[in-house]
Amino acid sequence: MQLTVIWLLCMGVPLLMGLWAQRKVKRTFAKWSEVPVHNGMTGAQAAAEVVRASGLPDVEIRAVEGRLSDHYDPRNRTLNLSQDVGGASSLAALGVAAHEAGHAIQDAKRYAPMRIRQALVPAATIGQSFWFIPVVLGLIMGLTGLVTIGLILFAVIVLFQLITLPVEFDASKRALVALEGQGLLAADEVPGAKAVLNAAALTYIAGFVAALGQLIYFFALSRN
Repeated sequence: MQLTVIWLLCMGVPLLMGLWAQRKVKRTFAKWSEVPVHNGMTGAQAAAEVVRASGLPDVEIRAVEGRLSDHYDPRNRTLNLSQDVGGASSLAALGVAAHEAGHAIQDAKRYAPMRIRQALVPAATIGQSFWFIPVVLGLIMGLTGLVTIGLILFAVIVLFQLITLPVEFDASKRALVALEGQGLLAADEVPGAKAVLNAAALTYIAGFVAALGQLIYFFALSRN
């Protein structure tokens, strides 16, 4: 009974939260994708302007496939935008594009949380691939030490999710400042871009909560 309650709190609730966050970001993006910007700029053009105004001439903007697959890659300093963002002229597109440009600015300014997150990528990748094996084997064989090894690997994933939060929030803040400060959006257009960025932030929060919940649940399961 106790483990069932822990499962509901640590696994069930975060799962529902994640599904709700994903639904909200898709609906919010779809809503503001229908609202064109007054200046007619595309997301790629807005991102280029933010990058240029920030003095980052070596950042390349590329088109990538997929929906909401937009990301900044610090390894080769490329800003990768999907067609729904880079090629669109909407409040949603400019908000997302400026957000990714915000990551390029973070990289150039050596923003500490971003550097920490990048340093954690190899360990988080290993943890994501292998944490489940020692946890399952340890639970089956009754070896608490083996479970602990798996949980340590998973703790790295939780840490990665945690440090992602300030990185994403700061990128959105930089995006809104750039969009308004550089005149890329009028004052009455900023709330639409902000709504998209706020909805996206919920997915990162949900991701962290879900990872933390899993860690707590499997820890409780191993000690039961």
